[in-house]
Amino acid sequence: MDVVAKTAKAINYRHRSGATKIDFAGTAILPEAKGQAKVESKQGYIEIEVEFANLVPATKFGPEYLTYVMWAITPEGRATNLGEVLLNGTRSKLNVTSENQAFGLIVTAEPYFSVTQPSDVVVIENVVRQDTLGKVDVIDAKFELLQRGNYANMIPQKMVIDPKVPLELYEARQAIQIARASGAAKYANDTFKKSTDLLAQAEGYLARKAGMKPVAMISREAVQTAEDARVITIKRREEEALMNERAAAAEREAKAQAEAAAETERARLANERAKQEAENARLEAERRKQADLERMAAEKAKAEAEAATAEARKMKAEADLARAAAEKARGEAEAARQAALAQQQAALADLERAKAATAEAEKGRLRAEEEKTALRQQLLDQFNLILETRDSARGLIVNLSDVLFDFGKFTLRPPTRDPGLKLEVEGHTDDIGSEEFNQKLSEQRADTVRSYLIEQGLNGDMITSVGFGKTMPAVPNTNAANRQKNRRVEMVVSGEIIGSKLTSKAPGSN
Repeated sequence: MDVVAKTAKAINYRHRSGATKIDFAGTAILPEAKGQAKVESKQGYIEIEVEFANLVPATKFGPEYLTYVMWAITPEGRATNLGEVLLNGTRSKLNVTSENQAFGLIVTAEPYFSVTQPSDVVVIENVVRQDTLGKVDVIDAKFELLQRGNYANMIPQKMVIDPKVPLELYEARQAIQIARASGAAKYANDTFKKSTDLLAQAEGYLARKAGMKPVAMISREAVQTAEDARVITIKRREEEALMNERAAAAEREAKAQAEAAAETERARLANERAKQEAENARLEAERRKQADLERMAAEKAKAEAEAATAEARKMKAEADLARAAAEKARGEAEAARQAALAQQQAALADLERAKAATAEAEKGRLRAEEEKTALRQQLLDQFNLILETRDSARGLIVNLSDVLFDFGKFTLRPPTRDPGLKLEVEGHTDDIGSEEFNQKLSEQRADTVRSYLIEQGLNGDMITSVGFGKTMPAVPNTNAANRQKNRRVEMVVSGEIIGSKLTSKAPGSN
């Protein structure tokens, strides 16, 4: 049996007091259909009053469909037949009850009124209104629908409905054909025979013109009995399939046990063969071991003879080596004597060179003393150009006379603070970071020092600042200590007054 799955919206009515309304809308196969229902909670059940409009005969969807059935679909996906939707022209009314509290409502085209599973020909579904009372849920569990082909293969494709014949009789014929096609004659023969007898009775009433009502009543009983036979058939076929599966499983298990026993026997025989092969291998190993012992004894005797020969050759070689060693010792003694003589001569030459180096060092010391004296004199002369300076054992003494200060003041007069001097503040960084970052950082540090000096009273025109970034390290940036040395600010004092003059300024200077 082929089935398809579908989802729908359900409403939880929660056994509330009073009634609420819901709408119905046609599906894609019957979009013009519509309807309205009043749903009211009673003591222990839900009462549903429905009115449908714009319906068409169910045969429009195929000769196998003769009527409509309304279903309640629970959130668990269980479908309950609420009753047949009988047409009055294009309209229909239905008043039914349900013991479920939460459900959705759909209408399907069916071959007869007492079907127990909805077909996939869904023509109308409930629609929640804005004023509908209740909690709307989406059914998570899908409910199953019988595909249209399940009935089409069982019902003749050509059938003309006579309006003078009760619809229930056509439904009874359909129900019995479907039950027969399902195998009811085999699996539910008694019930199926009862349905065929009831159909024959209804056909007899029709032939005798006993009236529409008796024909309809017997036909409905035939429909219900045929559906019971079909349901029993499905159940028994499922039981039969289960029994067949169990028998097949038992057969597979017996076969597996037989194969296991055969495998055990094969393993036993293989084990016996392995034991025999192991014994044969042991005997062969014993034979080979004895042969190896004999071979090793012969090889040992041969080796001992060869060792004796080798020992004789060794003694002869050692004697030859002793003679060669004696000759070598005599040669090495002569070489040592020659080396000692050469070393003595080299020592004399080193002594002469040391004397010359000492004399040269003394000359250098004297030159250094002279240069030091000259440098001291030069510095004395340069300081005297600015202030009165004299030489002493303590060093150069610069006299800041009272002409540099105002009477009763301790600050230098402006013209005497920095006569002719220039001060350049240079910022340097280590190599951590980008070139742009280090260049900017060095400029900022140099500028900070320049600002501080100006704040202390120095003339801003004589002070410049420049940043060199990481381009001029004092030492290689190979470790943390060296990088710390490279993070520095240097101040260069120059000017004609001290004998030096800055001639250019690097980019990034102030």
